[in-house]
Amino acid sequence: MPFNIVERVNTFLDNSKKVFKLAKKPTFKEARLILRVSGIGVVVLGFVGYVIKLLFLLLAELVLGGQYTIG
Repeated sequence: MPFNIVERVNTFLDNSKKVFKLAKKPTFKEARLILRVSGIGVVVLGFVGYVIKLLFLLLAELVLGGQYTIG
């Protein structure tokens, strides 16, 4: 493992070149699939966040008995 900063940068650049040589542009079908999966992930995370927010609001209402104000 190189400790010299110049050697580390050169190693990083060599590894990066290898990755770019192996990489290829995705086809339209692959790009559409990536967008679909990413969109589903965003929707699922948003839904989970909304459910967690609702649970905490209900919990605050039960614990504080109406003293909690939203906002």
